[in-house]
Amino acid sequence: MATAREGFDQEFDYVIVGAGSAGCVLADRLTADGTSRVLVLEYGGSDRSIFIQMPSALSIPMNKARYNWMYESEPEPGLGGRRLHCPRGKVLGGSSSINGLVYVRGNPADFDRWQEEGAQGWSYADVLPYFRRAESRQEGGDEYRGSDGPLATRYGTLANPLHHAFIEAARQAGYPVTDDINGHAQEGFGRMDMTVKDGVRWSAANAYLRPAMKRANLRVDTHARVTRVLFEGRRAVGVAYEQGGVRRRVRAAREVILSGGPINSPQLLKLSGIGPADELKGLGLEVVAHRPGVGENLQDHLEFYFQVACKQPITLYSSMGLAARAGIGLRWLLRKDGLGATNHFESCGFIRSRAGVAYPDIQYHFLPLAVTYDGQGLASEHGFQAHVGPMRSKSRGWVRLRSADPADKPRIFFNYMSDPDDWTEMRACVRLTREIFAQKAFDPYRGREIQPGADVVDDEAIDAFIRDKVESAFHPSCTCKMGAASDPMAVVDPQARVIGVEGLRVVDSSIMPSVTTGNLNAPTIMLAEKAADGILGRPALAPSNAPYYRASDWQHAQR
Repeated sequence: MATAREGFDQEFDYVIVGAGSAGCVLADRLTADGTSRVLVLEYGGSDRSIFIQMPSALSIPMNKARYNWMYESEPEPGLGGRRLHCPRGKVLGGSSSINGLVYVRGNPADFDRWQEEGAQGWSYADVLPYFRRAESRQEGGDEYRGSDGPLATRYGTLANPLHHAFIEAARQAGYPVTDDINGHAQEGFGRMDMTVKDGVRWSAANAYLRPAMKRANLRVDTHARVTRVLFEGRRAVGVAYEQGGVRRRVRAAREVILSGGPINSPQLLKLSGIGPADELKGLGLEVVAHRPGVGENLQDHLEFYFQVACKQPITLYSSMGLAARAGIGLRWLLRKDGLGATNHFESCGFIRSRAGVAYPDIQYHFLPLAVTYDGQGLASEHGFQAHVGPMRSKSRGWVRLRSADPADKPRIFFNYMSDPDDWTEMRACVRLTREIFAQKAFDPYRGREIQPGADVVDDEAIDAFIRDKVESAFHPSCTCKMGAASDPMAVVDPQARVIGVEGLRVVDSSIMPSVTTGNLNAPTIMLAEKAADGILGRPALAPSNAPYYRASDWQHAQR
């Protein structure tokens, strides 16, 4: 398929680093014409595991070093010096193979904000056609939703009555009910989409990569650690990587594309000489291009679990025993349905924390079980919980090299809760959630408040609870932000090309100028869909004129 040039083992048209959500999309779209020769290099291995493919087993691969880079943050001063887990997929499909399978596009205003932040051509009107192109919604498409794309989405059955109680309680508290959080109106409470098809996790590997691997012009190499991008002058011409103890060099005739994600992409850029000159020189690395924004602007979502005991034995606690779980697994293996075929995040909500906030800045995932997301804190009684947290923290962190050794994990510092507004928003999360759970719809079910606890009322008590118990929602992003070439902190231009060099792009959630309102898998896939057209030199899809909802009285009312 690929011939070698002097000094290189082989040559391809495009070399993609990382088979995660974005890399899988690019592997498919760039090989679709049958002519472009594409190599994908992924450090992880196969995704063929029941723990990955069965939706309800989602906490298992997230905590296995086989599938997860197992990153940890530096001690976070705003959280009492705690180090937070930062899971990143190390497997075909990347984080889409170990995530919570939640499909949330973000608020339309997020993308209009991107455009204001310098990402020209990335407004909501521009990106909506790519969300639609990517998606195949089980209930069919409309002017917002796609019907025949690779990425399958569906709703849960909402068989557990607690989901209906949650949505009704929010309505009783004065919030809207929305038909589609990914359609005209994100604000409100309603059903939550998941990336599941026929009972199976529909990761980017299943949706995009596996069909593309049937093509002769695509090669996917696993267990390959890319150590640096190779340059001739200021042009990227290939990559060096290690596989099975052997060092290799592969040439890219057209472009090198980094899709390693918000931690690994800035790490590789720096190892390759692109980043803040002082940091690189301090580690003895040659500077190819001084880009001070590489690894900066790190953003994430924090959340906590608001847990309430349930008076009726209707929660998933009944299914937590070994025998019950074995039965769920067996049914899933035989029929791909039942409790194994859902992520159990089937209802959700998006609200504004206070008057003067233009669009939702708090997200809810509701779960008919009281347990920690990582599965480590096992349920001890019947209960239910809402995962709740702010969406647009003003705190900014960074990803920096620990050493010049590619095998050394980078240093990750989120700088959580370093902005005073973060505390204001978290206190609102506690109080507004408590109010929702106090509504009449929960009267038949509501027991005691397990967490934070009925005595956690004043600011000081809430702040202490947050400091001790808040967790990452696992949405790191924005470390190679997209912006105008004149912006000294921008890393890529609106075509995802690395500023200051040639032949090199970054396409993954690291290029988001700012984090979106919700989970990141859907917008990351959209990013790659749109970038693929640019890489291939195709005109962008025609902008949409579909309108979107914004509360008319947002300046004066919280709901």
